[in-house]
Amino acid sequence: MTDPRTLYLDLISKVIVNTIYGDPNDNEWLDRVYDPELRQEGRDWPQVAHSMAGIRRIENTRELCERAILEGIPGDFIETGVWRGGTCILMRAVLEAHGDPGRHVWCCNSFEGLPPPDPELYPVDAGDVYHTYKELAISLEQVQANFACYGLLDERTRFVKGFFRDTLHKLDAECFSLIRLDGDMYESTIQALEALHPKLSSGGFVIIDDYGAVPSCARAVDDFRAREGITAPMEVIDWTGVWWRNA
Repeated sequence: MTDPRTLYLDLISKVIVNTIYGDPNDNEWLDRVYDPELRQEGRDWPQVAHSMAGIRRIENTRELCERAILEGIPGDFIETGVWRGGTCILMRAVLEAHGDPGRHVWCCNSFEGLPPPDPELYPVDAGDVYHTYKELAISLEQVQANFACYGLLDERTRFVKGFFRDTLHKLDAECFSLIRLDGDMYESTIQALEALHPKLSSGGFVIIDDYGAVPSCARAVDDFRAREGITAPMEVIDWTGVWWRNA
């Protein structure tokens, strides 16, 4: 018999990426139909699903959150760039499933879309157009409503509104056991790493959602790791996601 905890988290994962009802893709560059292979890999923009990460990246987040709990790695979970909130909802569900009373989930986002590029400070972002994608601007109220749909909207989740340059270095969090970055741009990625990596516990996990998909994100990660002398191997999740473990 399958453990009820596993059944609960399996179902949560399927609902978050909506492989159950299969809502159509909303990306204008792809056919506007549900393609299970694209959804598995997180290559489409779902019309309804609460995450575009796809099953493999969702499963990775779940696995590493559970490892953090089972291995006793101290610290909260955090995601920078939450879109409709699905991955953070999963993080909160993992805490619920394991009866973990002490950790919090931090959801950090502008809730207004991505910032325009600042090529003077971050030349790699010159010409970036993500700030023009209105589909990425999901309001705080909508994300909170999505949490409520799962019965997981409570004080254990901290919502931080604003661009990362204005918020991440001010977080009132002692340490993190898992940090997940989904900021697309060089600026958003490097700012998140600079603010959060110093608070990452020994043995904690870093997940980068956009490493394979967005060259500017990969450049920020590579620059930060080289500057900080991080040699932990990056593990591949799928066509874009990677993760590594803090020494």
